[in-house]
Amino acid sequence: MSANSSEPTAGLTVVLVKGGRTKIRYPAELLHDDGTRIAVRAPWAGAGVRDFGFVRFEPGDVFTEYFWRDRWYAVKEVRAGDGTVKGWYCDITRPAVRTGAELVVEDLDLDLWRSADGGDVRRLDEDEFAASGLTEADPGAASAAVAALDTLEALARADGFAGLLA
Repeated sequence: MSANSSEPTAGLTVVLVKGGRTKIRYPAELLHDDGTRIAVRAPWAGAGVRDFGFVRFEPGDVFTEYFWRDRWYAVKEVRAGDGTVKGWYCDITRPAVRTGAELVVEDLDLDLWRSADGGDVRRLDEDEFAASGLTEADPGAASAAVAALDTLEALARADGFAGLLA
């Protein structure tokens, strides 16, 4: 199967890379791959609970994750174990690369959160992004990352990703 195949397989391993190192690897169910957008579903892959203050990710949560081969972000719908939508966590990334049963995504430090009711839209980790050195090392990538964050914030405030994820 080619890297851009639209034929689904039973599963993928999502590999999140940050700063040249693998941050986390986790199994996911492939829902769809149309050659541009890849959708997977996976349980919360973190160890225990991660409390951000505005949302808690915890065992039992389920993430439906959307990655693009031509966009600089990933959007993850977060549901509690009972199916209630908690919100959407968005990572600013380089475009995703799928090779067979592995999906590699490079995290660029910027993130966005949108609560289920849309009342809380917040940009995250801008300090980490500034400290990463990407602006100096790869100005084009840094510019694309900031533009992607701006785009996602506008979508989050307008329609809550309805058009993007349809």
